Amino acid sequence: MPSSRTGTRHFASRIMRLQFIVVGFLIVLVTAGTLYASYNQVYHRAEDRSLTIARSVAVMPSVVREVEHYAAQDRLDVPALRTGPLQQLAEAIVARGEAYFVVVTEDRGLRLSHPNPAEIGRKVSTEPVALSGVEALSREHGTLGESVRAKVPIYSSSGIVIGEVSVGVTTDSLTGALAQSFSWIVLFALLAAVLAVLAGRYTVRKLKRQTLGLEPSEIAQLVRDQQAVLYGVTEGVMGIGVDHRITVRNKAARQLLGLPHRTELKDVVGRHYASAGLDAALVRAIREHAKAPLRLNANGNSLIARVTDVNRDGVDLGQVVLIHDVTTVEALGTKLDAVQDMADALRAQRHEFANRMHAVLGLINLGKIEQAEQYLQEVMETGPKIAQVPGLEAVRDAYLSAFISAKAVRAHEQGIELRVSPQSMLFGQIASAHDAQDATAVLGNLLDNAFTAALRGVGDPWVEVDLLSEGTTLHLAVADSGPGIAAGLDIFAPAVSTGSAQGEEHGAGVGLPLIRRLAQSRSGDVWVADPGGAEGGAVLAARLPAVLAETQAPAENPLPEGPRP
Repeated sequence: MPSSRTGTRHFASRIMRLQFIVVGFLIVLVTAGTLYASYNQVYHRAEDRSLTIARSVAVMPSVVREVEHYAAQDRLDVPALRTGPLQQLAEAIVARGEAYFVVVTEDRGLRLSHPNPAEIGRKVSTEPVALSGVEALSREHGTLGESVRAKVPIYSSSGIVIGEVSVGVTTDSLTGALAQSFSWIVLFALLAAVLAVLAGRYTVRKLKRQTLGLEPSEIAQLVRDQQAVLYGVTEGVMGIGVDHRITVRNKAARQLLGLPHRTELKDVVGRHYASAGLDAALVRAIREHAKAPLRLNANGNSLIARVTDVNRDGVDLGQVVLIHDVTTVEALGTKLDAVQDMADALRAQRHEFANRMHAVLGLINLGKIEQAEQYLQEVMETGPKIAQVPGLEAVRDAYLSAFISAKAVRAHEQGIELRVSPQSMLFGQIASAHDAQDATAVLGNLLDNAFTAALRGVGDPWVEVDLLSEGTTLHLAVADSGPGIAAGLDIFAPAVSTGSAQGEEHGAGVGLPLIRRLAQSRSGDVWVADPGGAEGGAVLAARLPAVLAETQAPAENPLPEGPRP
């Protein structure tokens, strides 16, 4: 493929050649048409002038009188005619430049006046058609050469045709008028050609700037490549032109940002980015040409957006916004956090049991077998001493029991009492490991936020978990001893975070929008059951359908009624 410079030169030369051909053809066509129109116009003016002069001469009383006199004679007095009034009148009209010749004849076609006196008395060289009583216009060849002639009959006082007046303009004078018209036409044609060249050069230069020096085939290939890239990637891509209008966006960008479809009247393509319904943070990043990745929550998705300025050969082409969906990654991160908590708890318990086994080994080495057996019996009955969770025996599921124990280790490290509500009644078991990941992710985030809130409360901090099963649906409720949630604060809003003054009132933003989306993806939900306040901390609840395996609750253990934790 040729270089862009060579391609541009070839493309420009083709454009210029085509333009010259078109302009040249138009100039020739317009010149020919103008000359033809000028030719007809000049002849029409000459015909009108000749006819007007001829009519004027034919009705003059002196002309009628002289023609009647000579028409009645058998022989003409030629010497008298050469100096007579008719010849003088004709010469006067010619001298004024009104006509090239004026010829008066009597009814036999004999000349009574002529620019050449030697022709007086002779018969006219052209057909005297006006003697039949009609006016005639013609382009004829006579003794004076080619001329435009007007022939008008002369009537006697009794209404009889007694002669004719022939007035003409030679083609030599017409050719001069045409030559003058042609010179102006050529001048304008040359001016049009010069303007066409200048316009062509300007058009080519502008085209080069707009196409960045690319050939049409290269531009077409770029369009095909653009479509393949835009609609072949899962990341969202949105282009913004130098006029700050959205020029392109792919399907992924529309779905991730919740933008209208291109068939709708409110399609963002062609609109200013500030009025296209984009997230306020994204609008600000585009306006400020921010380089750092931007965290967004749009259309129920967790997104990372990056704004990049695009330049080519020093020319500003606008901006490109790349949007990556990290919802799944964040959900996996939340589940991994729950696994990490369990691993930390197991390490702590392993350390505790290792210490106890050292104690047992010491008793055995000392031969105190009975004391060692008694010590082991107590360990089997009480379990680990570290971070014991009151009421945990009500949780029969191994996943949830182990997870709450793991969270108790962290609560213990922070000086928080973690307990399970005595009203908890969880009969079912987690259906699968995948369901356990979702359940522990939601419960873990609720506990983390409750820990943060409890540490900001007054008095000894505590957090209480309430677990209930309803068929295959798991109900969760987490209460804390914190200051509660401020009125009007939406702790599930993306803009609320632990770094804000409002978010610090209840540890908002620690995965709460994420776990709500996680619960809603299972047709469940996470909500604020009680915002709390002066009398106590807040209560956050969750519902997770299809998490538990099918089971029947014991008949002797009906669901208790009582106040919330």
